[in-house]
Amino acid sequence: MNSRRQFFKAAGLAGGAIAASVVSRVAMAALPEPVLQTQPDTMPPLVPSSGRPYNPVVTLNGWTLPWRMNQGVKEFHLVAEPVVREMAPGIKAHLWGYNGQSPGPTIEVFEGDRVRIFVTNKLPEHTSIHWHGQRLPNGMDGVNGLTQPPIKPGKTFVYEFVARRPGTFMYHPHADEMTQMAMGMMGFWVTHPKTKHPLIDDVQRDFCFLLNAYDIDPGSYTPKIMTMTDFNLWSWNSRIFPGIDSLNVRLNDKVRIRIGNLTMTNHPMHLHGHEFLVTGTDGGPTPKGARWHEVTTDVAVGQMRQIEFSADEAGDWAFHCHKSHHTMNAMGHDVPTMIGVDHRGVAKKITNLIPDYMVMGERGMADMAEMEMPLPDNTVPMMTGQGPFGSVEMGGMFSVLKVRKDQKPGDYKDPGWYQHPPGEVAFEWSGAMPEPARFQAAGGQSMPRKLMPKQEVEVQVRKPTGHSGH
Repeated sequence: MNSRRQFFKAAGLAGGAIAASVVSRVAMAALPEPVLQTQPDTMPPLVPSSGRPYNPVVTLNGWTLPWRMNQGVKEFHLVAEPVVREMAPGIKAHLWGYNGQSPGPTIEVFEGDRVRIFVTNKLPEHTSIHWHGQRLPNGMDGVNGLTQPPIKPGKTFVYEFVARRPGTFMYHPHADEMTQMAMGMMGFWVTHPKTKHPLIDDVQRDFCFLLNAYDIDPGSYTPKIMTMTDFNLWSWNSRIFPGIDSLNVRLNDKVRIRIGNLTMTNHPMHLHGHEFLVTGTDGGPTPKGARWHEVTTDVAVGQMRQIEFSADEAGDWAFHCHKSHHTMNAMGHDVPTMIGVDHRGVAKKITNLIPDYMVMGERGMADMAEMEMPLPDNTVPMMTGQGPFGSVEMGGMFSVLKVRKDQKPGDYKDPGWYQHPPGEVAFEWSGAMPEPARFQAAGGQSMPRKLMPKQEVEVQVRKPTGHSGH
């Protein structure tokens, strides 16, 4: 306790840090060294070197922040700063984040741990950190102007509280939120139970990631901070497919995936090939009697969802947001529908004036994934990613759950594409086929129509001919 009193005396904190407060230059010498990470890869889980053992989480395309023990307190150091994030090969974004990354590193602790988090501000404006979902003293809640003064540029504040309940949480600023969250300032927090919990099962694989979105014009680097609806880059942990790593597990592993949503809309998260249970929210573990099997669960704005399943089906299974626009990135929002319109002659004339002009969606958007077309600097095609059978035609919030019988316990390396057993892949049929049944009845109506058109209108549909358009 003496060293703790000396620390707070040097820091100028009255009452043993009852509120988030500035750290003086004298106390800065006692700060833990900040750990930085600039690689966009999924880092191995951070296994605790001392204390009680637990199964650590794996942050998709991210990492876990190391800590040091100081007189029984876990000390972390977050640095809020501008960062460069590779969102996918070929596109980088100038964002704001923590410790070299956006999102910042995951913080992992035990229920009952006393934690001390130093926050150094290297941004060009003031900031704060709100510990989303945590039970803590009011002065540690991180709301600028309400529960604390702002952390000004160049200053360091300290937050200290006890991790009172197990669960999945987030951290993000509550200062100039429209700017700072739009620029990518956010991170994950996991509190493991201190003893066996009746509502928290043991799992072999435990993944986590945040849903976030950006509006970055093709050819530019910095997000637009005033966008409310027209985002064009939908991401997991500030990565977009095909830049999102796969989730690699062993056959029959019990898998937990923790998902947090800090975008401005909801996301129905859908897993192929398996059913899952929603076992937790940011309010804590869900009662077992309130759980039911799903293949899609909606994650609303500001919410966390924790899903669990047994990975008992081998293969490469898609995992994605089920809003179609969220799996088609770098897209415009005011493009007219051109399906069925033959505009080859017009396109040729326009190309003479604008060499980079592209025909958009004459037969459907899949054409875009097949074209070799010029792109602005620092952008990626709208639908990209090459699978074992060709273009996957996805982007944004999309990845793959890879379930393998020969994946070793604790091995998170990508095993490559699944080798399907004979007879288990859909194939083209070349034999005789029965005539397909088509619905013929026009249906009734609730009442007679008063005014009828003078002549019947027939809708013209342009259909592909031959096998090349199927």
